[in-house]
Amino acid sequence: MKKIGISALGLMLGATTALAGGIERSPQSVAILFEKGNYAEFSIGRVAPKVSGTQQISAGAMSLAGSKSGDMADDYNTYGLGLKMSLGEQFDVALIMDEPVGADVNYPAGTSPVGLNYLYGGSTADINSVGTTALVRYRLPNNFSLIGGVRQIRTSGKVALFNGYNMRSSTETDYGYVLGVAWEKPEIAARVALTYNSAVTHDFTANENGVTTTFETEIPQSVLLEGQTGIAANTLLFGSVRWVDWSAFEIAPTLYVNNPSNVYNEGLVSYSDDVVTYTLGVGRKFNDVWSGAVFASYEASHDGYSGNLGPTNGSTALGAAVSYTRNNMKITAGLRYVLIGDAETEIPSSLGNLLGTCNTSGDDDCGTFGKFTDNHAVAWGIRVGYSF
Repeated sequence: MKKIGISALGLMLGATTALAGGIERSPQSVAILFEKGNYAEFSIGRVAPKVSGTQQISAGAMSLAGSKSGDMADDYNTYGLGLKMSLGEQFDVALIMDEPVGADVNYPAGTSPVGLNYLYGGSTADINSVGTTALVRYRLPNNFSLIGGVRQIRTSGKVALFNGYNMRSSTETDYGYVLGVAWEKPEIAARVALTYNSAVTHDFTANENGVTTTFETEIPQSVLLEGQTGIAANTLLFGSVRWVDWSAFEIAPTLYVNNPSNVYNEGLVSYSDDVVTYTLGVGRKFNDVWSGAVFASYEASHDGYSGNLGPTNGSTALGAAVSYTRNNMKITAGLRYVLIGDAETEIPSSLGNLLGTCNTSGDDDCGTFGKFTDNHAVAWGIRVGYSF
């Protein structure tokens, strides 16, 4: 029963980050530390979002209200590597490689009839990252354990907008830390783990339309509560609650922010609210070879606008996973369908200033630019684990 929870919960958490916080791609789970003995795993996945919207205002004769954006979110792959070693009765160590954050924005360019080309057509944005986390678990009496570690994140990005603005950042590597505590009761396959991941701050050098500038971006701190317990013979209840401090995240290159036409000094990307994601599932062991699980996740929508480079707002999802175990090898496959929350994006202040739509009373509101409704995503993943 324990193996149901670890494999299904790990794959479930990976799937729940398909669109969490807009750019998050790794849940930073510590479940690998609770695998028995020595253990190695490899996982791959693919996320296929379908995100499109309709322009609400006219921005010239070539881009009228009613213009369709087309699908602006490219499909992308995810991956993960993990190695866990048991060092005697009290210590376990693990090394995890993943992709903490990422973005693949690609607005189709000039494919609509004359006058109905979405203003952001041709705009692209990419964020790439590699995370490496080293963890240590120290077992205390009474089934408690302490968790600590160091996390390295290597990140870069680039953007090209419809108005000719281009930015490419340097690749920066910076560090954070992990702290946690766990409790388990193996007799009933019960476990609760609470972990904190610190923020990681990057100081980027950027090339903005040929001008060298600098800016700072914080990969936000997060807290993850994950757990499982047996509720009947060969049946497991598992789930998680994850909070991420996305309101602290902003991509604000100097030249872009200080452009005189950017009347509110807005960044390229920012989030007004933190994000809490809830997941809950049930796993069942059918026999010594096969087990399965179903799960659901929910992320509340927020008030206000979403970014034009990330027009999503909350999500609700359902998924399933199946595991095949043979000798020391375990293969788990999962599938998740995501209903993406409806979002409204704001008229860029540079455009709103020209159109006269910006509110000058102090609330930094230029009105609704796009409405994105009835969008979805499909995510799948495969994990292969080997105990030795």
